[in-house]
Amino acid sequence: MKELFENRINGLRAVLGGSHEALLVTNEVNIGYFTGFFHSEGALLVTQNTATLLVDFRYFEAAQNKSHGCKVVCFERLSESLLSALTDESIDAVLVEADHMTLSRYSLFKEKLSEHGIELVTGDKLDKQIGDIRVIKDETELDRIAAAQKIAEQGYLEMLNYLKPGVTEREISARLEFEMKLRGAEDISFSLITITGKKTSLPHGVPSDDVVREGDFFTVDFGAMYEGYHSDTTRTVAIGSATDKMREIYDIVLQAQLKALEAVKPGVKCSDVDKTARDIITQAGYGKFFGHSTGHGVGLDIHELPYVSSRSDAILQPNMVITDEPGIYLPGEFGVRIEDMLCVTENGYHNFVNLPKELIIL
Repeated sequence: MKELFENRINGLRAVLGGSHEALLVTNEVNIGYFTGFFHSEGALLVTQNTATLLVDFRYFEAAQNKSHGCKVVCFERLSESLLSALTDESIDAVLVEADHMTLSRYSLFKEKLSEHGIELVTGDKLDKQIGDIRVIKDETELDRIAAAQKIAEQGYLEMLNYLKPGVTEREISARLEFEMKLRGAEDISFSLITITGKKTSLPHGVPSDDVVREGDFFTVDFGAMYEGYHSDTTRTVAIGSATDKMREIYDIVLQAQLKALEAVKPGVKCSDVDKTARDIITQAGYGKFFGHSTGHGVGLDIHELPYVSSRSDAILQPNMVITDEPGIYLPGEFGVRIEDMLCVTENGYHNFVNLPKELIIL
């Protein structure tokens, strides 16, 4: 385990310009990725020779027990402990995560460090390196994502027993969360989307006291967290019956989703996967009703690199984890989305999802 985290930290060091530079990681998810210890306050300082996890008193003992590949320092004031660590190694420049550091913290650190001739360096150099490292999942990560998906599916299948006319969206959301946590989820991956009827035309609709009715579509976008890693799946089912138009739209989305799956393999542009799904929906006459990207990366964050969109220049590589989730959303009528979560393999993909995709009528 220690070797795993040391290798991750060594990957960070590739952006260092020499022994005079250091890297400062402040995003708590990234700190957890590089040390194995997730907490809400602190920083990871990396130089050519050392990796130091700075935590306050609340987390000190836990960090000593759970972190790997770094030494742990307990601080009273983060800026002062950071300065001490930098001066000990004669550092004169510190690269920071520009996408995460707040303006107030940046100003505080800059003022404190500049008094001692240490420059705080912004830009996307560190952020890009972290993204490039995290986008390729190792076996430990894939196992945790698979476990999260299994838990989510078990909870979903149990929840279907309660999905019937008369229940509210909010009841189904609560039931699904309960069933997943009962089976080992440490949390839900995001605010669950459990919406019915006309609200299914809202890609990110919010559950309310709206009641499930006969003849409605019901969309469930759900995921579980397991040891920090997320799963993400969407299914749309019909309650009691489905009209010809509902079946038509569902079939178009299903064909788009399946064709996008076939396009997933190493060396393929993410934008081409998106185009594969989008072309089918557009050719069917519903292109303007598919307004989001076809997919995104999943891991420690529910949305992370790579993004499977028309604007993405990313190339699929083995051990990337992505979603495939085209949809059609007809305002005032209904919507359909079908989402799987995949791992890119040497020859194609492995689908983490084991749920049927044909239209289910409950």
